[in-house]
Amino acid sequence: MTPDAPAGIRLPLLTQEWLDLTFVHWAMEPDTVARLLPPGTVPDVHDGMTYAGLVAFRMHRVGWLRLPGVPYLGSFPETNVRLYSVDAHGRRGVVFRSMDAARLIPVVMGRTVFRLPYLWSRMSVRTAGDLVTYRSSRRWPGPRGAACRITVRTGARIGEPTALEHFLTARWGMHNAFFGEPAPLAYLPNHHPRWPLYRAELVECREDLVAAAGLPAPGAPAVSVLYSPGVPVRLGRPARPAGIPTP
Repeated sequence: MTPDAPAGIRLPLLTQEWLDLTFVHWAMEPDTVARLLPPGTVPDVHDGMTYAGLVAFRMHRVGWLRLPGVPYLGSFPETNVRLYSVDAHGRRGVVFRSMDAARLIPVVMGRTVFRLPYLWSRMSVRTAGDLVTYRSSRRWPGPRGAACRITVRTGARIGEPTALEHFLTARWGMHNAFFGEPAPLAYLPNHHPRWPLYRAELVECREDLVAAAGLPAPGAPAVSVLYSPGVPVRLGRPARPAGIPTP
């Protein structure tokens, strides 16, 4: 993975900001997660292992095309469980297993328009000095009550991230089945500045979102905990693999 996005997106489908992010990652055997990826992708690996990520943040001012971002409906806490994928074209990205968010209308739109696994949850993000706390409790569609409480203590800025830290954070697209029935694989690119990353200490982590997403519940400490104040983001239009006709 490269720390910088490979190309700009001149005509974005969506614009938004991702703010106050905490990345918590656990190592997993590739065979464990392969069945959870969409057809046409395989687990992306680093030194023989792949990873499950729990990423908590604030989505801020989502906007369509070049329109201004929406201040209320487009701003909300979100927590994702994600895996790491690569397709036959060598495009490396993420696959979302769950996407808890605090606004019902964006959840419904994400599920119906983009076929993404959005879920409506009660959520909050609170900052007190160098501590950041994320809370969520799932409302709909379920499993109801699936919950998460993460508190991290932010530390020093990272001058040069390690190869693993680049692998876990510098992901320039997602794989998902966006179109039609049956829905073929597509790739939605994103573009943003290089991540400003900080060391973080996991003070508290009580969650069952990873298991609710169909993954083994983490049985070992997280191998990586990072914090970022955030970046502005532009998302492009989904690109289908070669050979799939465009409507």
